[in-house]
Amino acid sequence: MTSYRAADSKREEFRRYLEKAGVLDTLTKVLVVLYEEPEKPNNALDFLRQHLNVSGPEAADVEALKLEVTELQQKCEQLQDENNELKAQLQQLEPPAEPETTET
Repeated sequence: MTSYRAADSKREEFRRYLEKAGVLDTLTKVLVVLYEEPEKPNNALDFLRQHLNVSGPEAADVEALKLEVTELQQKCEQLQDENNELKAQLQQLEPPAEPETTET
């Protein structure tokens, strides 16, 4: 019996937390809007996300961004290699620095 009371107490504490944070009120309002919709949406979860202003990246967007990151990393490596080659060529073309002489 004590484990049942402990679980019930935790549940009640969590409910108070949700109520204090305004979560229950917000969820209730969104569910009422869904209930009052004359034509129910095909995807209720998307409806809730839209009305809760929950926006997460779409799977296609994530994949496109991953591909873009990979391409940009490859381009960066290519440009770094090219930069190193050009620096080496520049060092070969520049005359060696002569020590400065001071006039007395």
